[in-house]
Amino acid sequence: MPGATAEPSSSAPSPPGATAEPNSPSPPIPSGTLIYDGDCGFCTATALWAKRRLSDDYRVVPSQQADLDALGLTDEDVARSAWWVDPDGTRSDEHRCIANALRAMPAPWPALGRLLTLGPISPLARWTYRLIAGNRYRLPRFGSPKKCDR
Repeated sequence: MPGATAEPSSSAPSPPGATAEPNSPSPPIPSGTLIYDGDCGFCTATALWAKRRLSDDYRVVPSQQADLDALGLTDEDVARSAWWVDPDGTRSDEHRCIANALRAMPAPWPALGRLLTLGPISPLARWTYRLIAGNRYRLPRFGSPKKCDR
């Protein structure tokens, strides 16, 4: 036909969700992430203890280096408590955070993690967590130089 232009030929249609360019591999979703106060010596020592016992499928990250928005946390959240974040975004704080981290470790630690959330023990574990968290910068051996009055 006069004046007609040829359409560029196209190959077979791409399957739904396919892209023209290959995607770069995304980092694996961790099995869980422990967020802690990196300015607290006690928190850091405890987090490093946990990191040595967790497999490489888990992340242990100081709150100062974490993408809090992506994790659904605020500065106030992480100033108050350590957090455990599951891949589906479920978050646990205070003693439940510690319990979830313990459950992710090899035996015998999962039993202690379950114990921390049992009926009459859970309120005591919560109270103990809050007592330590509220006084963490006063602990003489574990105080952080960033927070100390020198």
